[in-house]
Amino acid sequence: MQTDTLKKALQHKIDTKTKPLGALGALEDLAFKIGCIQHTTSPQLTAPTIVVFAGDHGIAQKNEVNPFPQEVTAQMVYNFINGGAAINVFSTTNQIDLKIVDAGVNHTFETELPIINAKIDFGTKNYEDSPAMSISQCEAALAKGKAIVDTIHKNGTNTIGFGEMGIGNTSSAALLMAYFTETPILACVGTGTGVDPKGLQRKKDILSKVYQHHKPKSALEALACFGGFEIAMLCGALLKASELNMILIIDGFIVTAALLAAHAMDAKVLDNCIFAHNSQEQGHESMLNHLQAKPLLHLGLRLGEGTGAALAMPLLQAAVNFLNHMASFESAGISEDTATDV
Repeated sequence: MQTDTLKKALQHKIDTKTKPLGALGALEDLAFKIGCIQHTTSPQLTAPTIVVFAGDHGIAQKNEVNPFPQEVTAQMVYNFINGGAAINVFSTTNQIDLKIVDAGVNHTFETELPIINAKIDFGTKNYEDSPAMSISQCEAALAKGKAIVDTIHKNGTNTIGFGEMGIGNTSSAALLMAYFTETPILACVGTGTGVDPKGLQRKKDILSKVYQHHKPKSALEALACFGGFEIAMLCGALLKASELNMILIIDGFIVTAALLAAHAMDAKVLDNCIFAHNSQEQGHESMLNHLQAKPLLHLGLRLGEGTGAALAMPLLQAAVNFLNHMASFESAGISEDTATDV
């Protein structure tokens, strides 16, 4: 079906359901978007999956920009494995398959644990001194992210959400935001996992110096300078999911930072993105505005882990279900002339 024909057919199907025009609000826009992604008036969500990429950051070893020590990244990965994190609860609640990836945690995990081992290195370098990673490491992270999504897709998933874990990664996200949106760095830096006002000022001072020190000349160089292995792997995963025409559910500040890099590499990635929520983290709303994105939820979340994506998943299912199963005026024997009075 040609694009214009498909859009008209989708809008007609939505408008002729037994409801006033536009009465389902954002759910109608969501159904329309999913139908456009899948090129059908009868879209389906199959085997929804969330992938959480975990990695450590060299900057976090000094405990200058983060209130929690770097070791918490590995501890949280174990929490994911044991089913004790918020993302575990929400994934189980909404029947979402959850996969955890070691993209570059500063810890050696036992090989028999149920995680995907894609480790590039035991954390990045401190970007106060040098780029966080080499170009070859960044390219390797991109490639591994793509390969992970390719496998998930081959196993039947067409709807994928993204999450992350990494002490210090709001700092990387702020630097990437400043680079890709050309926003002053101080407007990009927030409290992350909860630094106090004195800690926030220190974080701003450090990241301002870091941003002035590095002068990347491309999206790849920026990702290598400022990113974490989990962010670079996320970027590759987003690009591959878009290439495979999957539905991409974008979580919060860090995942959106990875998306900024992916968008700079391939603008078409946005065509497949659904934005789960507006994070409370400083800068996320500006990121969303830069991408002209309309998030589904406004819950004041700032946890990461893909929690916003997991919470948004039922809305995607509801949008698909009303499009496929709600009666039309014709099938229900109701005059369309009464649509505005229903």
